[in-house]
Amino acid sequence: MTATARHAVVIGGGICGLATSHRLARAGMRVTLLEGSDQLGGLGTFFPWRDRWVERFYHCVMPTDDNLLGLLGELGLRDAIRWRPTRMGMIVDGAHHPFNSALDLLRFRPLGPLDRIRFGAISLLLRRLGKGRDLDTTRTEDWLRGLYGDKVWEDLLAPMFGSKFGPSFGNVPALYLWQRLGRERNVATRGYPEGGYKSLIDGLRTSIESHGGTVRTSVPVRQVSAEGDRARITLADNEILEADHLVSTVSLPLLRGLADADLAARLPGLRLPYQGVVNALFFLRRPLTGHYWTPVLRSGTDFDGVIEMSELAGVEAYGGRHLVYAMRYTDRESALYREDGDAIAARWAGQLVDLYAGIGLTAEDIEDVQVFKAPFVEPVYPLGFLTHQPPIEVAETPLLLATTAHVYPEVTSWNSSVGLANRVAGILTNA
Repeated sequence: MTATARHAVVIGGGICGLATSHRLARAGMRVTLLEGSDQLGGLGTFFPWRDRWVERFYHCVMPTDDNLLGLLGELGLRDAIRWRPTRMGMIVDGAHHPFNSALDLLRFRPLGPLDRIRFGAISLLLRRLGKGRDLDTTRTEDWLRGLYGDKVWEDLLAPMFGSKFGPSFGNVPALYLWQRLGRERNVATRGYPEGGYKSLIDGLRTSIESHGGTVRTSVPVRQVSAEGDRARITLADNEILEADHLVSTVSLPLLRGLADADLAARLPGLRLPYQGVVNALFFLRRPLTGHYWTPVLRSGTDFDGVIEMSELAGVEAYGGRHLVYAMRYTDRESALYREDGDAIAARWAGQLVDLYAGIGLTAEDIEDVQVFKAPFVEPVYPLGFLTHQPPIEVAETPLLLATTAHVYPEVTSWNSSVGLANRVAGILTNA
């Protein structure tokens, strides 16, 4: 790095901000990464539990995650991924069903015999059926209802999409689902890094700093502005940084609140609604059903999905306990999101015991419950979003945007965030 190296400030220490800073620092740019909280990682942040570190929100690596796997390779962590076959369950109207094979589908009583056959056939062909279609302007409900029929849509698919995207679920572009199928491709194998995602976050910080970059936590940004071709960042303690380039990885609603009037007027006018999430972590003395992922439909619970994380990460990572995540995507203004975490923990614990009473789960099996929330997790994309998607570069400013709105049509994930970071860094290093 030379004395004339350009200076880039990156706002947000989640995976996208970390990966962007890593790329820029390796390319010889002077980099300063700013994170307002006391911890890096964004949705990958963690908390101490006994003598362990545990992620607040669940994550996994898919074999198709080329961007993320490439980054892990650069950090010397790719071989630390432990790959395991995982299984899926389904809970409908309180009844538990395995959901992994053709035989499981044939025995799936929430659907009638003909709908089971139709569901299986269409699911196998869905990726092929979407090729060549303008799925960005096709409503998910129109596409799936037409393929699967009214019964499958109304009883199975609509509740699942509603749990993810809220009241507007039927209007989400079908392209989102098509891309998700491309990532997962009916692959049951998933991966988890030894040492958890903290190992990746720590590795990125080490890489940034070893290449001359600066990583700062607990430094909230108070205001950002652009003066000509320079960016000006004012921190909460009134410290001022100037930079040749500013990369913002925070959501557009948050960025609008930070930008001064002139810069705010230059930001994209698009206002995407976002779904937040409420996540409860249960540390259990016993396993549940062995299903890594289980949607929960119409079963008397506030949560609508269960992740048995120990089926992927093992129990050693949690001191011999079985870790289960229960989640509910919800608007950050909802009553659930605003509710006290202790109240959620107590109520959801009772609901989990009731849901798994058939396998003998009791309140005594729950050793601890932790509740965490995140306000901006999943954008709810409108139809035709490809034509309205904001550009990465904000015209006539040194500002670049790297938000969840920019990963579309890819599925929001660590893999797509790393891919976006690669694009943003490529723009700056080739400028």
